[in-house]
Amino acid sequence: MKSKISDRKRRTKTIDDSGTISGILKVPTGIEGFDEITGGGLPQGRPALVVGGAGAGKTLFAVEFLIRGALEYNEPGVFIAFEENGEELAQNVASLGFDLKSMEADGRVIVEHVHIERSEIEETGEYDLEGLFIRIGSAIDTIGAKRVVLDTIEALFSGLSNEMILRSELRRLFRWLKDKGVTAVITAEQGNGKFTRHGLEEYVSDAVIFLDHRIENQLSTRRLRVVKYRGTSHGTNEYPFLIGKNGFGVLPITSLGLGHAVSSERVSSGVLRLDAMLGGQGYYRGSTILTSGTAGSGKTSLAAHFASAACKRGEKCLFFAFEESESQILRNMRSIGIDLKPWVKSGLLRFEAVRPAQYGLEIHLAKMHQLIREFEPQVVVIDPITDLMALGSQLEVKAMLVRLIDFLKSRQVTALLSSLTSGGGSMEQSEIGISSLIDTWLLVREVEMNGERARGMYILKSRGMAHSNQVREFLLTDHGVELVDVYLGPNGALMGSARLAQEANLAAEAEVRRQDVERRGIVLERKRKLVKSQIAALQAELAGEEAEFQKVLENTQYSDRRSEQNRAAIAKLRQADD
Repeated sequence: MKSKISDRKRRTKTIDDSGTISGILKVPTGIEGFDEITGGGLPQGRPALVVGGAGAGKTLFAVEFLIRGALEYNEPGVFIAFEENGEELAQNVASLGFDLKSMEADGRVIVEHVHIERSEIEETGEYDLEGLFIRIGSAIDTIGAKRVVLDTIEALFSGLSNEMILRSELRRLFRWLKDKGVTAVITAEQGNGKFTRHGLEEYVSDAVIFLDHRIENQLSTRRLRVVKYRGTSHGTNEYPFLIGKNGFGVLPITSLGLGHAVSSERVSSGVLRLDAMLGGQGYYRGSTILTSGTAGSGKTSLAAHFASAACKRGEKCLFFAFEESESQILRNMRSIGIDLKPWVKSGLLRFEAVRPAQYGLEIHLAKMHQLIREFEPQVVVIDPITDLMALGSQLEVKAMLVRLIDFLKSRQVTALLSSLTSGGGSMEQSEIGISSLIDTWLLVREVEMNGERARGMYILKSRGMAHSNQVREFLLTDHGVELVDVYLGPNGALMGSARLAQEANLAAEAEVRRQDVERRGIVLERKRKLVKSQIAALQAELAGEEAEFQKVLENTQYSDRRSEQNRAAIAKLRQADD
């Protein structure tokens, strides 16, 4: 169930002719997106007209307005059906997940089937709707209804051709509903050249909602437009809408813009050397990344790395694939060492693989919004966006992607988009022309040289961060993407086999230099040992000479002492001295 709006009745201030400020109370319909584009819902206590062709969704819109009111805003409702009985209506809305029978049993909703046979209607001046008023009034009083649906109004006046009577009764019906103080939704069939069949209902209604189910290029598209809304401003564009298992879903586009918050948190790309090129930390959270390149350049591999890195952080990733099935992507990524299957089983990774031609652009956009709201991912991958070009012009695809990017930024979802570029075109220009909306743009390009094709990658731009301006060779290995340095040769950058040959040449030159250093070291060591041995011999010779000198010195000194002693002894014998 959707969250309740705390202020169930919203007031929109307007200025009347006298200059005084008045207000229109609005009641939320509970229909996703519709309350946003109308600034709060439908006018309280006033009738609103829902117009459309067969199959446009008028009855389902009215039923959801009634049921959401009873379930989410505690406003009981009465459904007056002129074409389907209660059993048929309950079966129809069960596909939206609504149990109309149980709500009738709880006294929150009353379904009245009013059978009108056209052949029994006689056009006279006395024709009026008093019987219908009594029946509706009784149902309103029974459950204290705040909401009323009349489906469809043509059944009441199908046999009348007198425009004066028709206009008078229409005014009476709308005035009676206003006097009862109920918020009413009245459905009407689209006319031929007019909004309604009679061309009168839209003039007496306070709000007119137009539902359009059209076929463009053999693709079905549903759009909603608020044609008229008295006393308040409202979105006037056409808004795509879906009718799914959870009911109506209207995609508001005028509310999206440049008011979203930004984050300084960084998230890894899943490739370490790419993170290093992005200031060492990766992308900004909530940013939009574009990876563009020719076929086979490795865009999906980069996307798989990014998705796997998000799941490793415990974040949810929603992967929109327009070319390959889920099982095909899982198999292909295993060939480069990326196993995404565990993340799918854990519920962190979800694939949505469809052919672009399955829906129109607006339905794709609405479905993406719906899936993002349901799954609430932190990371979204769209691979590739260029496949949408088959569904419309470049301007239409760009408008669709602008709304999608704004929606993702408003939810702080980090998005990676891949774009296929043609081989002969400029790589610095995206095929869809959304490059100005992108925060980080990676270019993967193939280079032909020496009879082979190599991949190179560089960062064309990355807003708000310092990033490398160098080209890295892009390799797909059995353990994922690797970015290696590009060697510069005499004739420019070298990639592939030329880089390997250059690496081999450099390694050989380094080996020669190493061997030369080793040889010179051996020679030097030999010389060092020879010098050491010569020094040792000289030192030994010197030591011998020093020992011999010392011995001679000692003998000389001994001889001198003996001579002195002999002289002294002789002198004493001769008594030469005292």
